[in-house]
Amino acid sequence: MACLPLDTVQTSIQRGNFVVVGRAGMDLSAHPPGVKSEEAEVFHASLGGSSANIAAGLCKLGKQASIVTSVSDDAVGRFCLNQLAKYGVDARHVRTVGGEARNSLAIYESRTEGFQNVIYRNGAADFEMTVEDIDAVDLAPFGALVTAGTVFAAEPSRSAAFHAFDRAKTAGLPVLFDIDYRPYSWPSPEVAEDVLSRAGAMSDIIVGNDEEFGFMAGGIDKGLAKARDLASSGVAVVIYKMGEKGAITFAGGDEMRTGIFGVDALKPVGAGDSFMAGFLAALADGRDLKEAVTRGSAAAAVTVSRPGCAPAMPTSSELDHFIANHTASQEA
Repeated sequence: MACLPLDTVQTSIQRGNFVVVGRAGMDLSAHPPGVKSEEAEVFHASLGGSSANIAAGLCKLGKQASIVTSVSDDAVGRFCLNQLAKYGVDARHVRTVGGEARNSLAIYESRTEGFQNVIYRNGAADFEMTVEDIDAVDLAPFGALVTAGTVFAAEPSRSAAFHAFDRAKTAGLPVLFDIDYRPYSWPSPEVAEDVLSRAGAMSDIIVGNDEEFGFMAGGIDKGLAKARDLASSGVAVVIYKMGEKGAITFAGGDEMRTGIFGVDALKPVGAGDSFMAGFLAALADGRDLKEAVTRGSAAAAVTVSRPGCAPAMPTSSELDHFIANHTASQEA
């Protein structure tokens, strides 16, 4: 099915209610900030997983979000459910699975120099999400479907995610896709390149960094051309992030360049999820595309300057205060 036009995408997103498909996990961050994981005696636990972080970020910014995923039938799975409730994420479509499936676990540090991030994803519970789980969701209340690339890394989650895309398309719901390529989740780079490219072609908004677009294109030097090609093929919005160089947004045949907000980063994780939440919340508020990208960048800056991922994401008032007191760099 053809991608939706930009004005239709924006109008639908303004409903402010998002269905987010993908993983919820546990994060353990070494404490205090600056300490290495192997030297830490204290770890702080919080909600993790790209999709769960995006959903929590949206709720902190005053929007509604429901998550569709699977969690393990154990204390960690229940921790994730409690954390989702804490942030106001609707978890009615989270299914608990037994057997050997376990929730994903990330152990990382609040430091940039020598940063370490250890991910446990063997037999991940979220990969047990099925087509039936997707069919149990009534899409009528939602304004958009959101997901991140890790949901496509294994079966049956991969087929379920593509089914979610198909259902969204049939319902006239915009599909928002964060490439979020994590090599450790995939059986091979070749499979990932094929699957992520197919998902991108079905999306109405695609967000990724230069390395992720380069991966989809078969080389880092081809990433920008890949982003342009996706935009010219009918994807309503393509956001090509370039780290400290800002971002290029392709929409309606135009290329818009935006800068970033400089902060003293405490750690390098959480920026992408926070960007997506800030960007979508701004579109839901009726802000134009450039302001939405700018607010996404500001949300990312706030998040990397504080410990944790979901806990570090800003509320609406915190984001407004940050923007009022910081100036974005010049456009890339």
